[in-house]
Amino acid sequence: MDLQTLLFMFFGGLGIFLFGIKYMGDGLQKVAGDGLRDVLDKFTTNPVMGVFAGLFVTVLLQTSTGTTVLTIGLVNAGFMTLKQAIGVIMGANIGTTVTAFIIGIKISAYALPIIAVGAALIFFIKAKKVNNYGQVVFGFGALFYGLELMGTGLKPLRELEAFAELTVSMSENPLLGVLIGTIFTVAVQSSSASIGLLQQLYEQGAMGLDAALPVLFGDNIGTTITAVLAAIGASVAAKRAALTHVIFNLIGTIIVLIIYPFFFQFVSFLAVELGLNRPMTIAFAHGIFNVSNTMIQLPFVALLAIIVTKLVPGEEYSIEYKAKHLDPRFIGSSPAIALGQAKQEVLRMAEFSERGLHEVSQYLENGQKRHAEMSIQFEEAINNLDRKITDYLIQISSRSLSAHDSKMHSMLMDTVRDIERIGDHIENIVELKDYQKVNKVHISEKALEDLREMSELTLSTLKEAIQSLELLDGDLARSVLEKEEKIDKMERKLRKQHIQRVNDGKCSGSAGIVFVDIVSNLERIGDHSVNIAEAVIGEDH
Repeated sequence: MDLQTLLFMFFGGLGIFLFGIKYMGDGLQKVAGDGLRDVLDKFTTNPVMGVFAGLFVTVLLQTSTGTTVLTIGLVNAGFMTLKQAIGVIMGANIGTTVTAFIIGIKISAYALPIIAVGAALIFFIKAKKVNNYGQVVFGFGALFYGLELMGTGLKPLRELEAFAELTVSMSENPLLGVLIGTIFTVAVQSSSASIGLLQQLYEQGAMGLDAALPVLFGDNIGTTITAVLAAIGASVAAKRAALTHVIFNLIGTIIVLIIYPFFFQFVSFLAVELGLNRPMTIAFAHGIFNVSNTMIQLPFVALLAIIVTKLVPGEEYSIEYKAKHLDPRFIGSSPAIALGQAKQEVLRMAEFSERGLHEVSQYLENGQKRHAEMSIQFEEAINNLDRKITDYLIQISSRSLSAHDSKMHSMLMDTVRDIERIGDHIENIVELKDYQKVNKVHISEKALEDLREMSELTLSTLKEAIQSLELLDGDLARSVLEKEEKIDKMERKLRKQHIQRVNDGKCSGSAGIVFVDIVSNLERIGDHSVNIAEAVIGEDH
């Protein structure tokens, strides 16, 4: 075959391989449902549990990068601590070895029939669940077909003198192999692809085991780059989690390079004793490396956390989004106490809405991204508490309640709904400000002053509504109603003024839309503050 055909086969095979892994992972995720985030959330109470959670999610996603990025997202949102994240990242490193073991099972000859079965399940059966399984099967077949094409494209490398000299250099200098593995994995953004390629090269005899193993170690370092990219612009805690991934794999590589002759002999011994084929030998080496690395470093999770905290300075601010007061034992023994617990949690939720509104007001003022991120964190915390409190209140409603407690129960249910809607409006304002920044929509200084004034009034109204709820103070609640009338009048006035500015050419039409929508969302937050106050007035009576 000519060079062009070989290059087309290699790069086309690489593309199909990457697609197969991604498509299979997406299918597995659909089969598993939307519970992957919940698995990481619930089963990471300690680093050991975190390892198992990370392993499980990575097997389903078929990418350690996906698990690590998901973990960084949870840390960034304040849903996971750094120590929990370190355990998950260690588990993800073990989970990613599954792909190499799958590749080690030589079923490339059946790749096309497997693809055909997957396509049949996707296109000829209407059931959504069967389609998801079809996606898994199709991706599985595509993975092997892409691998076969890559292997065919790589065959001539055995004959190239330059490549033979390079493999000899890697055998003599393992650091060169580590560097090559790191660079290639960074380039393709997939350790599974680079290890699959390594398995093909080793199977065809293009390189020996002593040259292949250092490249394998480099692949593990290269896979951390995506996590680093995901952490750019994220919170301090998320940056620390990404750095942990890098340090973890670097330390593992340093340790194995120190004992490299022993590691090489051990893998060679296993290959002979277990009768492993060449791709499976690489898979075993990969598995042994990552499992050993995790076992060595797992006892030092706290020390790792201290190191990355020193390396990435800054105040780690995370929201404790989990419910603090909802004890299910009180539901059966004393529904009245349970209601009091629910009220305390509703007040926490209300405090999140107040702080979220403050952050979004700051974002409108200065456009700094950290205020937008904090606003979204508070909104996510509100959504989480909304579900937890609502479930708790529903359980309380099945108990016998006094007339007073029944009224309190209804008030809390309504208040939770209003606070959740306030969170939605906060998110809407963030999106509108994002739109303004991305599209470089110019809003005049006068319009910004108007927004500042209305934000302050809305925040003051919400604060007073929350105070009235905490103290069950009817006078404070009536004051909220008076303030909300001012918000309504201000909204009508600002709309008219801005329309006039647009007509006079002082603001663009796009600016007018953004401004009016922000004002409208602030006005709706005022309305929900009134709903909270009116519920308090009803309780007061």
